[in-house]
Amino acid sequence: MSNSILIVDDSLPMRSAIKRILRAAGYGRSELFEAANGQEALELMKNNWIDMVMTDYNMPVMNGLGLVKAMKKEERLTDIPVIVISGDGNDSKLKESMDCGAAGCINKPFTAEAIRDKIVNILGE
Repeated sequence: MSNSILIVDDSLPMRSAIKRILRAAGYGRSELFEAANGQEALELMKNNWIDMVMTDYNMPVMNGLGLVKAMKKEERLTDIPVIVISGDGNDSKLKESMDCGAAGCINKPFTAEAIRDKIVNILGE
């Protein structure tokens, strides 16, 4: 499986953990990009082809919901699927993310299998 996946999280250790999980889930050949918040993610997407975004919900500058909303306003980004990850157990945040156009949501803690299944469901691989 080879896709370009953008991991957006303000925690470097969490971004590293998600990269390890993606590799363990069979995405070792994928090009993995990183951003520390939604604003950095939007800047990165200006110059890079991204097949999918995995974003934390809670971040400074621009959170995951703000990123989903911003992407839906830009024609070139609107079709990129976004998975929102939340660790606070607040299902209303995840529902709001889905209502705004996220392709899927995952609660922390998560497993490699949960991430792989969600990606396969969204990208169809």
